[in-house]
Amino acid sequence: MSSRIEQLIDEIEEFIDSCKYQPLSNTKIIVNKEEIDELLRELRMKTPDEIKRYQKIISNKEAILNDAREKAESLINEATIHTNELINEHEIMQQAYAQANEVVTLATKQAQEILDSATIEANSVKASAMQYTDEILGNLETFVTSAIDNSTTNYNNLVSSLNGCNEIIKANRSELYPVDEEDEISIASSETTGSDDLNLI
Repeated sequence: MSSRIEQLIDEIEEFIDSCKYQPLSNTKIIVNKEEIDELLRELRMKTPDEIKRYQKIISNKEAILNDAREKAESLINEATIHTNELINEHEIMQQAYAQANEVVTLATKQAQEILDSATIEANSVKASAMQYTDEILGNLETFVTSAIDNSTTNYNNLVSSLNGCNEIIKANRSELYPVDEEDEISIASSETTGSDDLNLI
């Protein structure tokens, strides 16, 4: 079952795929700001919840170990009770000691196996949860980086277009009022002085 973060990333990708292209472009799209903002807002809200969920999975390691310890203690207690019962039967005292030691040894071995298995399982759960969380955060980082790169490219394209329009406007203005050579020199000098106010960077 996928997490809500994965679902949100899929929804954002589907939303972007569904957006219409800008006129005369097959790379730029028109995005509904409210819809993309809502998806990103929910993504930001869900990320801490997902991390908490995996931290809870990691914390279950202690519960697994406690359960294993209880089972081990229960086995040892049963072995001890059985040992005491055998010892109380004086006719088979020596046999009771031998059997008791065997039972205790077996119970201790089984308890250790349970603890070892529980430790391996708990470490595996922890590693899986951490890896999954890292993958989710990695996908989120890639998405945000891509969004930043796209925004930067669009901004630079806009500035370049505006500078081009500004040059055309200046050329059209100069064509409106033809002047002789001396006037051209005077106008060029005044435009050079005020060029910093007109150019876009």
